[in-house]
Amino acid sequence: MKAVLHFLLPLLAALVLAAPLPLCAQRAAVEAEHGLVVSCNHYASDAGLEILRKGGNAVDAAVATGLALTVTFPFAGNIGGGGFMMIHLADGRDLVIDYRETAPAAASKDMYVGPDGKLIKGAGSSTEGWKASGVPGSVAGFALAQQKYGSGKVTWAEVVEPARRLAAEGHLVSQWTAASLKQWAKLLGQFDESKKNFLKHGAFYTAGENWVQADLAATFARLQKVGPREFYEGETARHIADAMAKHGGNITLADLKSYKVAERTPLRGKYRGYEIVTMPPPSSGGIALLQMFGMLEPFDVAAMGYNSAAKYHLFAEVMKRAFRDRAEYLGDPDFIKVPVAQLLDPAYIKGRMADYSPAHATSATAVQPGLGKFVASVPHESTETTHFSVVDAAGNAVANTYTLNGAYGSGVTIPGTGILMNNEMDDFTSQVGSANAYGLIQGEANAIAPGKRPLSSMTPSFVLKDGKIVLVTGSPGGPTIINTVFQIISNVIDFSLPVDQAVAAPRMHQQWLPDNITFERYNISPDTIAALKAKGQTIRERASYEGWSQGDGETIAIDPKTGLRYGAADPRRPDAKASGY
Repeated sequence: MKAVLHFLLPLLAALVLAAPLPLCAQRAAVEAEHGLVVSCNHYASDAGLEILRKGGNAVDAAVATGLALTVTFPFAGNIGGGGFMMIHLADGRDLVIDYRETAPAAASKDMYVGPDGKLIKGAGSSTEGWKASGVPGSVAGFALAQQKYGSGKVTWAEVVEPARRLAAEGHLVSQWTAASLKQWAKLLGQFDESKKNFLKHGAFYTAGENWVQADLAATFARLQKVGPREFYEGETARHIADAMAKHGGNITLADLKSYKVAERTPLRGKYRGYEIVTMPPPSSGGIALLQMFGMLEPFDVAAMGYNSAAKYHLFAEVMKRAFRDRAEYLGDPDFIKVPVAQLLDPAYIKGRMADYSPAHATSATAVQPGLGKFVASVPHESTETTHFSVVDAAGNAVANTYTLNGAYGSGVTIPGTGILMNNEMDDFTSQVGSANAYGLIQGEANAIAPGKRPLSSMTPSFVLKDGKIVLVTGSPGGPTIINTVFQIISNVIDFSLPVDQAVAAPRMHQQWLPDNITFERYNISPDTIAALKAKGQTIRERASYEGWSQGDGETIAIDPKTGLRYGAADPRRPDAKASGY
């Protein structure tokens, strides 16, 4: 395997613009002739590579990677949560596995509203404790993907094995993981099983220590022996249901048994001769991404300059308009009608920029939804998610983004299983008619209902040229996910950046409300900030509680001329790795 410093997409004849190195550690892309796995954790990437070497395809390897992250990256990796898997098959088909969590049957619209009419805080809320979890979808989603779209050359038991082994034999705790567990000790320490599993009863794990998770290993062993339905109908399911009943949680055996994965059709759009294939609802990410590229198409972005105030101003205005529509119209398509075709109509998208001025910012209050009535369904959305990308020798590819929602989810570990549960119920509108943190009056589109999937920003995506994959990407980061993916793709297409630089490059974010541009620490110069302020933009450096950096874009690029794969592990995540052969 050879590390390389560049990747050139064809048909971008313009001279590559010189770009300053971003102010974060630079990692060279990893070159591979056959297959690549890029994730936020080196053990998980190596688990996926192990399956590729055994003859598995990208889907098989993605499942092994996702299961391994449960062990080595419990911050967001999981079998107690859910997410989205985008699959590109070598025969040209693109499809979506939606294994997002669903609200339990006992869920109700005002379940997190107290007798005083105010939202419940702390234990019993939508953010922490036994009532915060939706029905997990990860095992069901991974199983369906592997059974329907795997190679057939490796078994379910084989793809589970790397995760089981890591849990049974242990893995070395990284400096980042040790610090993260201490940072979230207050949440995890509230629950005896979590305090035992993740905090050593308060003694804490240290960097370099071997961490064995025996209960989790036993859970994986059951999944190997009995099969994936064991999670929903077997001993594991009974552990979950019994613990929920004992502690006042809402998930029952019936909820687990009735959970269903949804297969969906991806959204498709064009940008400067490339095809972008991305997530449909219940993710808001794909619609917003395609809207932004549609708004951007008429502008000569490359001529503006890579780090210029002109580019940042344009991007902020494009983001603002897409996020305004996101606030208005998005929700679970199984419960509400999402006007996808209207939102992606080229004429509509062109009209969204009719009032754009290169000299002046448009205020948030002046940006109105383009299709009518205000329903405001934007929830709070946590940023603690994870994304990984996989490509195999045959040309199959996977972009997978999944989550526990908040860091370490609800903080609850199911006794006897090692499974950390999600707090995905917080992604719903917890109180219809109340103002959220941004002052929006929240509406019915994303209200809690039994069996419903909450709105998400997860945006696993492919970029194709002439029907062939040239980029596999995605990111964590709550609403910043959409803009992170947007900028990575633009960096490659508009500025011909090598994939490692496209991923490491500085990022900014605008989401309509609050009406400001946030930027990564040190990554916009003072004179650029001054120029943006002169245009009427409000600029804010990301705060420490947000993490100084934005997103984690684990990305793979394929050179259409040579077929070589280039894996870019995002330097913002110190344990990230691209593993290939």
